[in-house]
Amino acid sequence: MTVSNALPGFGDPAVGFDTPFDMLEACHERVLRSLALLQKLQDYLHGHPCDDSARQAARDVLRYFDIAAPLHHEDEELHVFPPLLGRGAADAVAAVRQLQQDHEAMSANWQAARARLLALAEGAQEAFSAQDEAVLERFAAVYAEHIRIEEDLVYPAAQALLDPAVVQAMGAEMRRRRGATG
Repeated sequence: MTVSNALPGFGDPAVGFDTPFDMLEACHERVLRSLALLQKLQDYLHGHPCDDSARQAARDVLRYFDIAAPLHHEDEELHVFPPLLGRGAADAVAAVRQLQQDHEAMSANWQAARARLLALAEGAQEAFSAQDEAVLERFAAVYAEHIRIEEDLVYPAAQALLDPAVVQAMGAEMRRRRGATG
C-alpha cells in the first residue's frame, strides 16, 4: 500500500494560489485519491491482517479529510457559492443549494467514518465490520456527483461572474487561511 507523508492539499507544483479554481480542482483529484486509498485499505483488510501499512493508510485518509477537505469546503463556502447565490442563474443557484446540503452530509458522514478509521489507525480495531464498511461507503458515495456538479456547472459559472481581481484576492485569502507562503 502506498502512502504519503506530504501535507494533504499541498505538493502539486503546477497548481498554486494564483489560480484558485485550478487549486480547487486539484483538491478534487486528491479527494478521489484519498477515497481510492480508503477503498484499497478496505480491500486489503479482506485478505490480510491489519499491519503497519494498513494503519498508515488509515492515518493518511484521516489526515486528508481532517485537514485539507474542510479547508476546501470553506474555500467554496466563502468564495464560490456566495456570488452564485447572489447573481447566478437559477440552475447554478439550485446546484449551490444542493452542494451546501452535501457539505453538511459529508461532515456528518465523516464523523462516523472517522471513528472507524481512527480505531484502526490507533490499533483499537484490527478490521472493519460490515457495518463499518457501510459507514465508509456512505461517506464516500456523495463525492463523485458532488465533484461533477462543481466542475461542470458551479466553478465555470462562478468564474464567469468574478473579476480577475476578485479571483486574485480569493487565492490570497486561501493562502493566508492555510498559513502558506509564496
